[in-house]
Amino acid sequence: MQLMRWEPYRNYLVDEMGRFRGEVGNLFDRLGVSLPGLAVGYPPVNVWEDEENVYVEAELPGMKLEHLELFVREGNELTVKGERPAVEEKGTWHRRERGIGKFERVIELPFPVQPEKVVARFEQGVLHVTLPKSEAVKPRRIAVKAE
Repeated sequence: MQLMRWEPYRNYLVDEMGRFRGEVGNLFDRLGVSLPGLAVGYPPVNVWEDEENVYVEAELPGMKLEHLELFVREGNELTVKGERPAVEEKGTWHRRERGIGKFERVIELPFPVQPEKVVARFEQGVLHVTLPKSEAVKPRRIAVKAE
């Protein structure tokens, strides 16, 4: 008979710590803070808005378009997903800081967008995404009548 240790809260604690780590990462992302030892999301992104659109720029040097995917979910989440294949080079490595392999970055947008009108282009290793705001969140001018 094999004895097993009873750990009723083990999975719960692991899940909660993972969620906490994700929330702290999101907080630092929103504040634009980067501390040594805390990994920032990949790819690094800039997000800003004007009255009509939300703009996202992601740095993806060396990526090929066929290894890149974009999704808009729930109206306010942009997912950038892809894979940077390993480069086979002969010789001795002295430093290797550029990551390889699969990645997925989910960017929570400040409000809903119109997914059917999203435009994306990839130029010189930078992904530019324009996401039109949902009509419900655009400011509307209200006429004021005098009596």
